[in-house]
Amino acid sequence: MTELPVANAAVDNTRVKKPDWLRVKLPIGENYRHVRGLVDDHKLHTICESGNCPNMGECWGAGTATFMILGNTCTRSCGFCAVATGRPDALDWDEPQRVAEAIFLMKVKHAVITSVDRDELKDGGSIIWYNTIKAVKNLTPGTTLETLIPDFKGEKENIQRIIDAAPEVVSHNIETTERLTRQVRIQAKYWRSMEVIRILKEGGMRTKSGIMLGLGETKEEVIQTLTDLRDNGCDVVTIGQYLQPTKKHLPVHRFVHPDEFAEYREIGYNLGLDYVESGPLVRSSYHSERHVIAGYGKTAWEKEKASRIS
Repeated sequence: MTELPVANAAVDNTRVKKPDWLRVKLPIGENYRHVRGLVDDHKLHTICESGNCPNMGECWGAGTATFMILGNTCTRSCGFCAVATGRPDALDWDEPQRVAEAIFLMKVKHAVITSVDRDELKDGGSIIWYNTIKAVKNLTPGTTLETLIPDFKGEKENIQRIIDAAPEVVSHNIETTERLTRQVRIQAKYWRSMEVIRILKEGGMRTKSGIMLGLGETKEEVIQTLTDLRDNGCDVVTIGQYLQPTKKHLPVHRFVHPDEFAEYREIGYNLGLDYVESGPLVRSSYHSERHVIAGYGKTAWEKEKASRIS
């Protein structure tokens, strides 16, 4: 299959050279066209497109997509994110049912939903979130669901709506280390995000978070972030390479070698995390259907480790 270099991975004037391992396949095939058609027909947003995800071809070709609710415009202006920032449109109260119908028509066993931040709303969009989860579960009760949620400014009432809707996995991305948070996630707070994960875990949720590498973090900072996530009840962590979406966004400080990603995977498991997905092209929803199963990742890692020793 023809390969395509990851778009816009080069850095502004610094021009850090893109390594050979950062290559993705062109999105082709009947399944890809089918998913594209469903997304267009139902007037849905996907983070796959809005976030310029390098795995879109692979995931859409497998019949899966990560739906983005609450519109396509975010009230925050994170330095890494390709989603448009500005004043969002009015809420679309029919959106939950359209998302549920698309998931039903895709016949997927596992679905992922995320959203923009809606800080201008008192509920932060949590009511639409609740309605969407419930609509999916009512229409396709056999489908497992991961929700990648914003921090809702740490408001417990809004976080509780997600817990009450009871998706199988709830993810909230920490994105980067504590030192870099103010630069990378301008309106977010490192410890507020940790608190969100803690509240979710105390509410009985299977919890998940994600980290990007290549923004100037140190190894010690990455390990500390993994430790903080563990201490606040995080079950699953994804670790991937940051790619600069446009010249207006933060530059890539360095491209992290796959061997280093493998090392962080081992460190995460040794810290006691239940599932660690770590690699240059890993994104939050990559292989997310595996993240539902408690013990799956650690068991696979232990078997892999044992086979290397033998």
